[in-house]
Amino acid sequence: MTSKAAAPAPGAETSADSYLPGHGNGGYHVRHYDLDLDYRVGPNRLSGTAGLTCVATQALSRLTLDLGEFRVSRVLVDGRPAKFVRHGLKLQVKPARSMAAGTEFRVEVRYVGNPRPVPSRWGDIGWDELTDGALVASQPIGAPSWFPCNDHPADKATYRVTVTTSSSYLVAVTGNLVSRYQSASTATWVFERPEPTATYLMSVQVGRYDDVELVAGPGAGWFSHPEARSFRLRLGFGRASAVESVVSTVPQRAAVPPRLRRAFARDFGRQGRMMDVLQRLFGPYPFGEYVVVVTDDALDDPIEAQGMSIFGANHVDGRRTYERLVAHELAHQWFGNSLTVADWRHIWLNEGFATYAEWLWSEESGGQSADSLARMWHTRMRAKPADVRISDPGVGRMFDERVYKRGALTLHALRGEIGDPAFFALVKAWTAEHRHATVSTEEFVASAEAYAARSLRPFFTAWLETPALPEL
Repeated sequence: MTSKAAAPAPGAETSADSYLPGHGNGGYHVRHYDLDLDYRVGPNRLSGTAGLTCVATQALSRLTLDLGEFRVSRVLVDGRPAKFVRHGLKLQVKPARSMAAGTEFRVEVRYVGNPRPVPSRWGDIGWDELTDGALVASQPIGAPSWFPCNDHPADKATYRVTVTTSSSYLVAVTGNLVSRYQSASTATWVFERPEPTATYLMSVQVGRYDDVELVAGPGAGWFSHPEARSFRLRLGFGRASAVESVVSTVPQRAAVPPRLRRAFARDFGRQGRMMDVLQRLFGPYPFGEYVVVVTDDALDDPIEAQGMSIFGANHVDGRRTYERLVAHELAHQWFGNSLTVADWRHIWLNEGFATYAEWLWSEESGGQSADSLARMWHTRMRAKPADVRISDPGVGRMFDERVYKRGALTLHALRGEIGDPAFFALVKAWTAEHRHATVSTEEFVASAEAYAARSLRPFFTAWLETPALPEL
């Protein structure tokens, strides 16, 4: 299925999102982003030119983009200079001529500044400096911290991202590397993301990393381009990692600080097998490869991006302490990344499935069964206040533990309600039918009822719409 039409409503500076209407803009849909970035690590200086290929969803005399605190030097619309003004995190643009509904147009923005995270109720989100490098962690509203965009999860687009920085750093962007070329002291990396992708799932990682090949594939990895493959041989990147044997055919790579290579080999040694298990349960992996980045700094939580997951040095200890998080982030490639919520109130569809993947992997890998973990978490959730509706937790509780755990409990209870054959057939159909599109709770309920061949309204009312926790 192709990506659905963008959700933002026809309002210049607001979207239709029930939780974060101030992010995303009405009146147009972005089909493609072409980002050309020059980043200086030491001064944290970013110069960018962004080209957005858009289509008007209504008659437009002006439009608005989300963008952080950069100095904008020029805006063009279809090659003509456009008037523009900054208003907070909004860039208001008035083209030289109005556009009719259905018109395709291109916006070009040149900007420069020191990228910084976007302040939010969940902390600072977006482009962030590391001790030696940078990372992007944009969920849910951090994308404007590094490029002008229509920042709503349902406005999915394709991308081409070019990053120029010091040649002593490895660059990883959520996309397929198509070229890398080097001058005297800088290197330019070019990535393409062909699948429709939400703005918050685009990421840039810059650091002094080793490139580790976890699972090979024909023409796979950052170094699939001939120039890049030669670069790997010259600098010694891509040495084999001492991980356990795997049979997965999905190319998998990692960017890892040299000091963490040995511990990483242990902690991520079963990721190939994990990929195979999740493909058997959820259907084919939705992207061309999977990339893991481990920063040399500690992170509060791992971060998902399109075809990529980012972990902190604190998540790597050589004892597989955080292997459940490896499963959680990998599962987001299906639930959250390929299938992206149409509105943030549906976030349980992301986090419930990713949490349930932890339990399924535990059982498959010889740990506790999914049923025992469900019962343990049911007991813990029952001890918490019954004041959250999982289908609509409210903006302040989007990332509440109960959304994660009770979301997983809902899926486990549904599995018990309709049986394993129907449940896993439902899950595979869900990921296939909505591949690279957007989803909602209502659509999931309808799909579940189709596979159950009966109404499940009382079940979903109890689990998703009622604060009190049902019996398991």
